[in-house]
Order: sequence, then structure tokens, then C-alpha cells
Amino acid sequence: MSSGSKKVIYAALAGNTLIAVSKFVAAAVTGSSAMLSEGVHSLVDTGNQILMLHGLKRAGKTADRMHPFGYGMELYFWAFVVAILIFALGAGISLYEGIKHIRNPEPIIDPTWNYIVLGLSFLFEGWAWIVAFREFRSGTGKRGFWRSIKRSKDPTVFTVLFEDTAAMLGLIAAFIGVYFSQKLGIPELDGAASVVIAAILGSVAVLLAIECKGLLIGEAASSEVTDGIRRIVSEDRRITALNELLTMHLGPNDILVNVSLDFAEGLSSSDVENAISDFEVEIKKRYTDVTRIFIEAQSFAAHTRASGTA
Repeated sequence: MSSGSKKVIYAALAGNTLIAVSKFVAAAVTGSSAMLSEGVHSLVDTGNQILMLHGLKRAGKTADRMHPFGYGMELYFWAFVVAILIFALGAGISLYEGIKHIRNPEPIIDPTWNYIVLGLSFLFEGWAWIVAFREFRSGTGKRGFWRSIKRSKDPTVFTVLFEDTAAMLGLIAAFIGVYFSQKLGIPELDGAASVVIAAILGSVAVLLAIECKGLLIGEAASSEVTDGIRRIVSEDRRITALNELLTMHLGPNDILVNVSLDFAEGLSSSDVENAISDFEVEIKKRYTDVTRIFIEAQSFAAHTRASGTA
């Protein structure tokens, strides 16, 4: 896995650990529901970063007899677990605390601690967000943000980016709730801020789950890779037709390629073997994320009959 992914996670882990402790202290001193929700939020994020590091470690295991294609997709599983935890723990507890404080409002004793912690948290979260955003943009080129999210195969970076975005929005909601709760003398607004934080976390969790689901069930390589492979084999005179091209990401930097080719008449078995070797070398040279290639020699007619499309 890329060192950039680990750098993003370590930055978020360090920031969220310090922030979680400070938020819980502020919540205990002031009695703020919004601060308690934010503390839970940061604690869940801290646990999520640990899970992502565990996922990276598991995904790096070498292939064995039981898992001949390796363990790369474990990273996608743990990213999906993170989405579930954000929804169940982060959003669930925040919603519970918010409703409880709306029904039984308690005035904030002294909001000074809240403002200090929120301000420092925003700085730390902003720093972690910038680290994650720079790493994310470094691999997206000139593509738009949402298009890049949809096409990203590395959940470590966009998960942290989503988490940090939710954290900053949550801090803004907590600040507004604490400020107006004290300013207007309406303690229910503090609980309402917790409900808003729950909605933010729930929305992020759903987005992450959708993205991770696609990776878990197997996503194809990008069009740049598939189109490039098509050109490599189609432009070769030894090939009459490209019957079928199948690709799948087994990890962020691990692409499986299966190709069915119709070779020209008159080629000897040695010629076919040489062509297959040439294609494998050329494809891996141009697209370093392609780690496994299986090429099948089959006439177009035979392939059509076998696939049941005749």
C-alpha cells in the first residue's frame, strides 16, 4: 500500500486522539450535549483510524493456498466496517444525546472551555483534512471531486477525507448550538446541535457504505486502463478479435485482468505463446497496478458459443 495512505491515517489518528480527550473534558466541565456528541464522534474516528491501519496490514499479506489472489480486498471490508461504526456509534449516540437533552434541557455552566476546545479542534481537524485532501488530489489529476471519489479505489484516503469533513461540519454545528444556547437562554439548542451532528455523521456513513459496497463486490479498472489494454492487443497483427476483456480491483493497486483473444490463422503454438508473453509484459509495463493477467486463446465463434450469446 502507498505510504501516502498511511500518512493520512496517522495524521488523523494523532489529531482525533487529542481532540477526543479534550472534548470529553470540556463536556464534563460544562455539561454540553453537543460537546459530548463531538467527543463520541472523535472517539469513533480514532477507533476507525485504528481499524483502517489494521486493514492496511491485513491487505498486505502475501497470497497463500486459501487466498491465491491475496488479501487486498480486506481493506475494503474494514472500510465498510468503519462506515457501519460511524452510523451505529457516532450518529446513534449523538442522536440519543440530542433527543435526551431536548427533552430534559440543562443549561451550559461555562461555555469558555467549549469555545477553546472547539477552536483547537477545528485547527487540528483542518490540518488533518488538508493532509488527506492533498493526498487524495495527488492521485486524481484534473477530474472533478465527486467523480474522483466515485473512481477512487483507495478507501483509506477518501474515508479519512469524509470523516474529517464531517468533523469540521460537526464542530461548526456544535459551536452554533453552544453559542445560541447561552446567548438566547434556550438550552434545547445544545441538544438540537447534537441531532444535527447525528444527521451529518449518518449522511457520511451512508456515502461511505455505498462507495465501499462497490469495491467489495468487485469494481472494474478505470476506462483509461481498459481502453489502453484494448489498444495494445487490438493493434497487434497477430490478433483477429478481442473476444472479451474483464478486469477487477483486488486492492487499490492490484488489478486482475482476464482476456479472451482470437489469434490469426496460421500462427504456430510457439507464436501464440510469444504473443501472450509480449502482451503480458507490455500491459504490466504501461499499467503498474495490473498484477495478474490471464489470456485465453479462443476463436470468436467458439467464445460466442461458450458464453451462450450465440
